[in-house]
Amino acid sequence: MLDALVRPRSPAGLRSWQGLWLLASMAAALYGLFLGLTGNGVVAMVLALAGQALLTVASNAKHAMLGEPLLFSDLALIGAVFRHPQFYLSAVRLWQRMLASLAAAVLVGTVVWLSHSAPGARLAGLAVMAGGLGVLALSLLLPPWKALARTPDAAADTRRHGLLPTILLYWRRWRAERDPVLCAEPARHTPTDPPELVVMIQCESFADPAELFADPARTLPGLEEARSRAMQWGNLEVSGFGAYTMRTEYGVLFGRDEAALGFRRYDPFLTALGEGSYALPARLEGWRSLFAHPHDMRFYGRHEIMPAGGFAELVGEERFAPPAPGEGRYVTDAAMADVILDLAVAARQPSLIYAVTIENHGPWAPDARGGGDPDLVEGYMRLVRHGDAMLSALAQRLAALGRPALLVFFGDHRPSIPGASVPGGARHTPYVMIRMDEQGRVVPGGNRRIDLTPAQLHHAVLDTVLGAQVFPGTP
Repeated sequence: MLDALVRPRSPAGLRSWQGLWLLASMAAALYGLFLGLTGNGVVAMVLALAGQALLTVASNAKHAMLGEPLLFSDLALIGAVFRHPQFYLSAVRLWQRMLASLAAAVLVGTVVWLSHSAPGARLAGLAVMAGGLGVLALSLLLPPWKALARTPDAAADTRRHGLLPTILLYWRRWRAERDPVLCAEPARHTPTDPPELVVMIQCESFADPAELFADPARTLPGLEEARSRAMQWGNLEVSGFGAYTMRTEYGVLFGRDEAALGFRRYDPFLTALGEGSYALPARLEGWRSLFAHPHDMRFYGRHEIMPAGGFAELVGEERFAPPAPGEGRYVTDAAMADVILDLAVAARQPSLIYAVTIENHGPWAPDARGGGDPDLVEGYMRLVRHGDAMLSALAQRLAALGRPALLVFFGDHRPSIPGASVPGGARHTPYVMIRMDEQGRVVPGGNRRIDLTPAQLHHAVLDTVLGAQVFPGTP
């Protein structure tokens, strides 16, 4: 019954018999675990059902906000929730957090109080757990279950087989994926006047509000100006909505699309350490690459992933001016622009500067006039205009350096704003590529409108810097 509440679901809420079998085995193992820990059958039953109920609520909340059910990769973020709670608990008020903490303490105390020391019940629980796990392991080796979930489609498989079985099946498929062979650089045409400086800006929750809210009056002047001057621009077809920065970041940095990633697509940073040869810095031989992000680099393992991908220096939160009172929770985009320009001025060799902004992560809190979605929209508009101003400032100040340069600016995903920007529709964000020559003049390059995936943007940057690939049979 709990599993039937999980969204997405079929109209009748029915699951496949294979999924129900896996769910029964997992529930038995979970019950056995709690029985072994508490020695109380009623408490074990309540805890086993409560665990499934918690996952159901979490999955439905995620589906409502981001358009996806809970995935196996989300469980890897549990540690990050405790290390960086402000990233995940912005929408939870202080009194709600205090109440939840009190309820958790009462629950733990009650469980301890009701637990029995009867060794027979505890041994029986361990036996039930072992039996459930044994049946589960054996079932996954048999044909009716080996054929399940061969291709990634989390929504369809959750609808067909249920939440917990899909989490388990996808985890197994993910574990079976192997690192790709080392990346081999293809033959390329020699480029004409290639850039010596590449600045790439991954702008948090940056979307075109004129399109996002169907309101031409919300047009961003910096974005419109950048599009008119760009050598290439268009929609960036990101896979996530409202979150999952790392999917877009991985695609742009590593250039491997979702078809190549398989079940790694849901959190490619979990396995990126084995794919360093595909990263932009590793492919820009002779260049010096810097990764700038005003946050703890341990978040998503960037402190290990980026050096493995060829970044020579990580520019972390200690290098940025903290936000002043009234400027919000995170380092501002204006402060980001200042540091990025300082890095560009200091560059003495061909250099890549890849920067991840954070100001527009929110919160988009209602103002003092009252709550409601219009206030959230205005809160978003205030912050996204800061990103737009950063785009304009970088275009102008990079041109003043008098170096052949390429500016690439894009949004990592659309914002999730209840009632205004919700999952289920378009997901794309804007991107622009602006080239400048040694006099600071814009190199038009045709002003092409081309929609790309993040992985395709990676290759567009490589083609601009290193030259277009030479394919067999072409001159």
